[in-house]
Amino acid sequence: MAMNGTITIDKTLCKACELCISVCPEGAIQLSDEINPKGYHPAEFIKERCKGCSLCALMCPEVAIEVFRER
Repeated sequence: MAMNGTITIDKTLCKACELCISVCPEGAIQLSDEINPKGYHPAEFIKERCKGCSLCALMCPEVAIEVFRER
């Protein structure tokens, strides 16, 4: 059974390190055009192809990503 997922990113915590982008096997994360209160372009979830693998959340040094899985 295939698993689907979605993520939320706390843009106020994100420091645009791009670690989440580098580990996402689905290419579902990119840097936003917005600027957060810390002066960074935060990561944003862009695609519905997330499989809920949680690699992005595990890599995030700021603990800014939450993963939700659905069956």
